[in-house]
Amino acid sequence: MPEPHKGLRVASYNIRKAKGLDRKRDPMRILNVLNGLEADVIALQEADLRLGARPSALCRNMIAVETDFEVAPVARNDVSLGWHGNAVLIRKGLDVGQVIHIDLPGLEPRGAVRVDLAAFSLVATHLGLMRRHRARQLRTIAKAVAGAPRVVVAGDFNEWSPHKGLEVLSDFDIHAPGHSFHAARPIAALDRIAVSGALEVLGAGVVQDGAARYASDHLPIWADIAAC
Repeated sequence: MPEPHKGLRVASYNIRKAKGLDRKRDPMRILNVLNGLEADVIALQEADLRLGARPSALCRNMIAVETDFEVAPVARNDVSLGWHGNAVLIRKGLDVGQVIHIDLPGLEPRGAVRVDLAAFSLVATHLGLMRRHRARQLRTIAKAVAGAPRVVVAGDFNEWSPHKGLEVLSDFDIHAPGHSFHAARPIAALDRIAVSGALEVLGAGVVQDGAARYASDHLPIWADIAAC
């Protein structure tokens, strides 16, 4: 369980369409994990199913009733929670400004969403499986936030190396709080949070207890972020 925090807590969680290691799809289990993060903003990956109109793996009504979060308006239809599986949950009471969809290049259909908050602009993303595609995708994201004074990029970066592959984000401070994949035996820090120079990370971690150990194949990560 993350400690009480200062600043804003950003979390990122690849929920694998709410399908746990027991092969059961359990949205309520995911919501319990999300509640335990004590986060202000959460970037979700694989929040929607892949087929058809991509219906959400989490029911909006359940989110409204069972959590203190609101769903940022990133979906482009009435059944999805996100866009390209990327959804953003915002603590009730935080104002959401402009929402921008960022098309990402590569072989697979990928995208990112930028949600402007008072404290910073959050980019939620799920990068591709191939490094050369990820480099192009990160370059596209960097272009899309150029000029923004405070930026947080959070998501499943899909990068196994702790040293290579993220050079495009040289202007950002990139945090991999720990091994977040595979939840059954964490061996890779695929999930990361990057902050621009006007922001600092006060603390960060990976949640490895409770239902988080089996609710998805990824573990959720978090970072407490404040202006420098």
